[in-house]
Amino acid sequence: MHKKENAAEGRVIEIDGVALHLSHPHSVDSEWIGQTEILHQLLACWLVVDKADLPLAPRLVGPPGIGKTALGMAAAKMRGQPLYIYQCTADTRPEDLLVTPVLAENGKIAYHASPLVTAMLKGGVCLLDEGNRMNEKSWASLAPLLDHRRYVESIVAGISISAHPDFRCAVTMNQDESTYEIPDYILSRLQPTLQLGYPTKADEMEILKYHLPFAEADILALTVDFLQKSHELKLDFSTRDGINLLRYAMKRMAQAADHPVSKDQLWQEALAACLGDDALDLDSLAERQRRTLGGDSVPLGLGDFFFSQDDPMHPDFDDDDDDEDDDLLF
Repeated sequence: MHKKENAAEGRVIEIDGVALHLSHPHSVDSEWIGQTEILHQLLACWLVVDKADLPLAPRLVGPPGIGKTALGMAAAKMRGQPLYIYQCTADTRPEDLLVTPVLAENGKIAYHASPLVTAMLKGGVCLLDEGNRMNEKSWASLAPLLDHRRYVESIVAGISISAHPDFRCAVTMNQDESTYEIPDYILSRLQPTLQLGYPTKADEMEILKYHLPFAEADILALTVDFLQKSHELKLDFSTRDGINLLRYAMKRMAQAADHPVSKDQLWQEALAACLGDDALDLDSLAERQRRTLGGDSVPLGLGDFFFSQDDPMHPDFDDDDDDEDDDLLF
């Protein structure tokens, strides 16, 4: 790959005669609060301990809204590298991931490098956000980047692009059902898996205070207690949900400042509006979800379908009469 940077424009790099217009980096201004161990684990993935060593591209896995993207942003900030974020979707195409042709004002084709390719060229960090929403064809275009080859090929622009030695990558993945199954040959390149869990009560309080320093202490406490109970009951309400709930509650309180409406009542109203009426009773919601998922029931086997309860071939057939006859023989 022959690369030449256009210093006059600053955001154009020429590769084998093709001018690539680069993406803007993402501004990093947030702080990572709590769960320091997983931050150290991510930073360890990006270390290079020998000239023959290569950085890893880990998966950051966990429920939506618990800070997987914020974790990657914090790690990039600690390394002092520019951050680029690519939002993966079900209709992401390989050219979206790499180089996209755009019709310029002069009627010619201009080639725009994605945030991923820009990070590769500038030696930055790229987060592929919600990577398991992306189809296999798009993942296949990244296979040579995620192993020892560390390059991609743009069919659209007709060029190969090698990654800068400082380039680092991570993929966030939500644990929900609206995702694709990532093929094994890609998963083997996205190692290790770093599991991000819900924050502790103290950490969750600090996170909410950081994002909403204007929130009142009693409303903060209500929200944290709600979130912690939902975590204990294995419900899907996240810290992000708590932030949105608090924002709306505080707006309603400001709006109703001259009206005789209690804070608790407005907080309950905000809870239902943001997270649904079911969120008003977490115990009942957890019980309904448990029953929906099967609860403590025993799964049916093939014998349950093909044999009646009285058939000796049924798994639960009770042979009490035979036992009595056996007793008479002895």
